[in-house]
Amino acid sequence: MTRAAPDRFIHVANTSEDGKDVDRTSRVDQPRNKTIACKPGSGFSAPPADSSQDIRQYMAPIRSSESAVTVDVHAAKGFVDSGHKYLDVRTVEEFKKGHPWNALNVPYVFFTPQGREKNPEFLEQVSLICDKHDHIVVGCQSGVRSLQATEELLKAGFEHVKNMGGGYVAWVENGFLVKALQEEL
Repeated sequence: MTRAAPDRFIHVANTSEDGKDVDRTSRVDQPRNKTIACKPGSGFSAPPADSSQDIRQYMAPIRSSESAVTVDVHAAKGFVDSGHKYLDVRTVEEFKKGHPWNALNVPYVFFTPQGREKNPEFLEQVSLICDKHDHIVVGCQSGVRSLQATEELLKAGFEHVKNMGGGYVAWVENGFLVKALQEEL
């Protein structure tokens, strides 16, 4: 029995330099991890985006291995505020309900009537919007899909990729700024 492949899209939502929203959708035919968290008592606050401060001074490794790096939501926000790209790997439908400002969206899986199906064009789609040398924080709803996506990106040669532990749920719970797209684009 063959299943019909779901439509595959690459969705980019961002804010341009002049503050105007840019939003377009285009059709396109478990290892251990390393965790980084804020230093206890550091009073973490992200340095300004134009700051020359090194964000690493705010964090301390908790667990390490040769695989993905997972950062807590405060560290992830600090990285994004200092210029890292935020790659949201949730579905387009999840993304439209809300996402961090300036997030890029490439679904890692699709929800189909048959269940979850991995996006077979994930790496190709990410390569269209991110360079292998870009600094990227990967997030999803809770941190599971983003860890898988981070591992895949690292194996594909992306050099500076971090998983955001807790995902979008943690982002919202911490009161960080989010943006919701209109249902009709």
